[in-house]
Amino acid sequence: MKRILACCVGLVVGSAMAQGGLRQQIRATAEQAKGKVSVACSLPGTLLDCDLHPDAHPPMQSVFKLPLGMAILDQVQRGRFTIDQPIRFLASDRIPNAYSPLQDEFPQADVDVPLRELLRLSVSLSDNCAADVLLRILGGPKVLQAYIDSLGIEGFHIQDDEAGLHQDVLAQYRNWFEPSAAVALLRLINDRPPFSRQNTALLTGWMKTPPDRPSRVAQALPKGIEVLHKTGTSDVSPAGVAYATNDIGLITLPDGRRLAVAVFVTDASADTATRDRVIAEISRQIYDAALQAKR
Repeated sequence: MKRILACCVGLVVGSAMAQGGLRQQIRATAEQAKGKVSVACSLPGTLLDCDLHPDAHPPMQSVFKLPLGMAILDQVQRGRFTIDQPIRFLASDRIPNAYSPLQDEFPQADVDVPLRELLRLSVSLSDNCAADVLLRILGGPKVLQAYIDSLGIEGFHIQDDEAGLHQDVLAQYRNWFEPSAAVALLRLINDRPPFSRQNTALLTGWMKTPPDRPSRVAQALPKGIEVLHKTGTSDVSPAGVAYATNDIGLITLPDGRRLAVAVFVTDASADTATRDRVIAEISRQIYDAALQAKR
């Protein structure tokens, strides 16, 4: 019995040391961003612990478009909308100087766009105008907040739409997502999706990395690893500070399990390549630890 207890204690201590080493790696990598970095992860059935300020309130930027897509799909499932229903892109939905393939194609607006396409543009391409159209037909930020609350996700807060964010640089700090909450949302999508199989497939399909928009999470992972993710990116201040550089994602492990990871880089003075590399390296460190994590 003493030998068994000693063995078990050794496994626990060894795992704790390994997780402590992972957190040290993450902290050392995070310093390169020259800003605030917050991290969370989850692999059910393991003791994986990568926490670095997991309850911080980083501005989420376009990460919010994943919860938004979920809220719209919920309305599709309830019968309020149909997936190919035409939705009017109004002139009032336009946002000057915003990133928007939709607005680039239809600069005068006043056209009907299938709901499916608005969702793809928003979730997959981070189209700002498409997202505001979706938020408008949903009923606004308060309705999105209520939907995420109803899922039992704590640590998500949205107050402003994209038009508001483009008018006031400080508004982005009112739209925040705790890394631990982002990971909880990813686990929900993967483990207990609140949609039909068909709608879940639509959502995860939009989360796959487009060839011309590489995932920060995936950049340092082995080739061929499937990553479902959502980025968020702010402008850079005149002083060279990037308010938000984010990525959250589900990484498929060789055995088919999915690892949930969220990395938020806030108010960082490092250049774009360095910020992206910080997210990529932290994601790889977590991935490597997950392969060794004890069940």
